Amino acid sequence: MPFAEVNDARLFYTDEGEGPPVLLVHGWSCDGSDWAWQIPALKAAGYRCIAPDLRGHGRSSVPAGGYTPKQYAADLAALAGQLGCGPLVALGHSMGGATVVALAVEHPEAVRAVVPIDSAYGFEPGTHLAFAPMIEAFRSPAGHAAALQCAANAFYSPATPAHLPPLHARRIAAFDQQVMAAAMEALASPESFGERPAAEAYLRRIAAPALAFRAGRNDPSAVAAWERAQFQHPKSKAVGWEGTGHWLHQERPAEFNSVLLDWLAGLD
Repeated sequence: MPFAEVNDARLFYTDEGEGPPVLLVHGWSCDGSDWAWQIPALKAAGYRCIAPDLRGHGRSSVPAGGYTPKQYAADLAALAGQLGCGPLVALGHSMGGATVVALAVEHPEAVRAVVPIDSAYGFEPGTHLAFAPMIEAFRSPAGHAAALQCAANAFYSPATPAHLPPLHARRIAAFDQQVMAAAMEALASPESFGERPAAEAYLRRIAAPALAFRAGRNDPSAVAAWERAQFQHPKSKAVGWEGTGHWLHQERPAEFNSVLLDWLAGLD
């Protein structure tokens, strides 16, 4: 079975295709199956696709701690080392977007290019205070109900395909409650790079080319422009899509895959 012992965690992963390696990193409450919409297109284009379940998620183990983007990145750097597949293109969605950014900053030798997708950083200052009641609710006996309500309120648009919310809700219902709270708390912590201007300073440390995607209700084009301004590599790019929910790569996979593959081809 495809498991790897990394640090204090046992990670499940899939490894498909041949060619330059692409690491696909899911977000909060999810697992590597989030990339079922991208893996066939990437394999057909000649890429090797590695899709892990992060610690505490999916089929991976649930250590006592380490639910931060930087620790996830350390796990993934160790996994890439075991598989002998660096430097690689690292895609990450939401919390996974913060994770691949941490991978590019903390382990630059492992990353050829980085693709953060509607990522969990760039929050307004003080967001950690606004998150506090939600995180407390996640730790309560009604934690799963609170998480399901949070997802329903924040992650979808009227155009979201009807099959996606039940798919995501089923995984939230099985999510370890302590991981649920700890992972969300880490994203907005003042010690992290979730809030501006800490996010700006951290993103400017990325040496690799970056392709960022933004979607959702809060002017995604403006957020994409902010994010692009932080990237230092001249081949970096940012895309903002109106009318699309948080899982934009699942809502508009053909368009997403086309933009991604065209950009990757331009790097070569």
